Amino acid sequence: MYFAALLARTEDGWEASDTELDDVETLSDLTDLAREASVDEDTVLVLIEQEDAWFGVVRVDGEDDPRIYVSDAAAAARSSYGEILLTDELLGKEPGDDGTDLDALDLDGTEDGEADDDDEDDAAGAAGDTARSGPIGDVEILTDLGVDEKELLALDSTDAVGEIAEVLGAAEVLETVR
Repeated sequence: MYFAALLARTEDGWEASDTELDDVETLSDLTDLAREASVDEDTVLVLIEQEDAWFGVVRVDGEDDPRIYVSDAAAAARSSYGEILLTDELLGKEPGDDGTDLDALDLDGTEDGEADDDDEDDAAGAAGDTARSGPIGDVEILTDLGVDEKELLALDSTDAVGEIAEVLGAAEVLETVR
């Protein structure tokens, strides 16, 4: 189970809207969705929480590149919605780097030398574990809005979205879409 909401800053405070991520496949799609909710190209926050396991914040300010914070990269990597946020850049990977060393492959697709079953299991596990456990991304994403780095890192995934909204003064509007 997940919850996702958009918080758009306006002259009068924050406006909240519930959002479905079923049609969102990429960070670019999510960014476009946030920009559509923007009033006068002001700040829009996309807040996502999944099964009390992790939460993520995407911040879009006008036409600037989105800023991203994820509370637990490994937990988010196991979620289709988390995978949207975990870009190669955020994970520190080169685009298209899937961990395969093409030079070590024979033409038939097998590695040089004989591999035992344990090596194959380790390789398969490593391919699926591209994200480390723990927070990843821009820890200063909400600093100018009242949530400093220390507070963000200390948030518990069970109600982080609610706590962030509380600090922003948007708890009531968020509750209306929850």
